[in-house]
Amino acid sequence: MKLEQKNLDLIVLNSTQDKGATFGGEQNKVTIFGKTGKLVELELQDKFDIAVRLMDIIEDVNA
Repeated sequence: MKLEQKNLDLIVLNSTQDKGATFGGEQNKVTIFGKTGKLVELELQDKFDIAVRLMDIIEDVNA
Protein backbone atom coordinates (compact mmCIF):
# COMPACT_ATOMS: atom_id res chain seq x y z
CA MET A 1 0.00 0.00 0.00
CA LYS A 2 1.27 3.47 -0.85
CA LEU A 3 0.91 4.73 2.74
CA GLU A 4 3.34 2.08 3.94
CA GLN A 5 5.73 2.43 0.99
CA LYS A 6 6.11 6.17 1.56
CA ASN A 7 5.77 5.98 5.38
CA LEU A 8 2.79 8.37 5.40
CA ASP A 9 0.02 8.84 7.95
CA LEU A 10 -2.57 10.08 5.43
CA ILE A 11 -3.20 10.35 1.71
CA VAL A 12 -5.82 12.74 0.30
CA LEU A 13 -7.45 11.81 -2.99
CA ASN A 14 -8.97 14.72 -4.93
CA SER A 15 -11.98 13.75 -7.01
CA THR A 16 -12.32 15.25 -10.45
CA GLN A 17 -15.14 12.91 -11.47
CA ASP A 18 -17.97 14.91 -9.90
CA LYS A 19 -19.48 17.98 -11.52
CA GLY A 20 -18.01 21.06 -9.84
CA ALA A 21 -15.04 19.21 -8.35
CA THR A 22 -12.08 20.57 -10.26
CA PHE A 23 -8.51 21.61 -9.50
CA GLY A 24 -9.14 25.15 -10.76
CA GLY A 25 -12.57 25.57 -9.20
CA GLU A 26 -13.83 26.70 -5.82
CA GLN A 27 -15.13 23.30 -4.73
CA ASN A 28 -13.82 19.79 -4.45
CA LYS A 29 -14.65 16.36 -3.10
CA VAL A 30 -11.94 14.36 -1.35
CA THR A 31 -11.36 10.98 0.23
CA ILE A 32 -8.80 10.71 3.01
CA PHE A 33 -7.07 7.39 3.63
CA GLY A 34 -5.26 6.78 6.92
CA LYS A 35 -2.58 4.20 7.67
CA THR A 36 -4.72 2.73 10.45
CA GLY A 37 -7.46 1.98 7.93
CA LYS A 38 -9.41 5.14 8.65
CA LEU A 39 -11.37 6.39 5.66
CA VAL A 40 -13.04 9.80 5.55
CA GLU A 41 -15.09 10.95 2.57
CA LEU A 42 -15.79 14.66 2.31
CA GLU A 43 -18.65 15.51 -0.03
CA LEU A 44 -18.51 18.30 -2.59
CA GLN A 45 -17.91 21.57 -0.73
CA ASP A 46 -15.82 24.72 -0.74
CA LYS A 47 -12.09 24.06 -0.69
CA PHE A 48 -11.72 26.24 2.42
CA ASP A 49 -14.12 23.97 4.32
CA ILE A 50 -12.21 20.89 3.14
CA ALA A 51 -8.96 22.47 4.35
CA VAL A 52 -10.43 23.16 7.80
CA ARG A 53 -11.70 19.58 8.10
CA LEU A 54 -8.37 18.22 6.86
CA MET A 55 -6.53 20.21 9.55
CA ASP A 56 -8.80 18.64 12.18
CA ILE A 57 -8.04 15.16 10.84
CA ILE A 58 -4.28 15.84 10.77
CA GLU A 59 -4.45 17.10 14.35
CA ASP A 60 -6.26 13.89 15.43
CA VAL A 61 -3.63 11.71 13.73
CA ASN A 62 -0.79 13.54 15.46
CA ALA A 63 -2.43 13.65 18.92
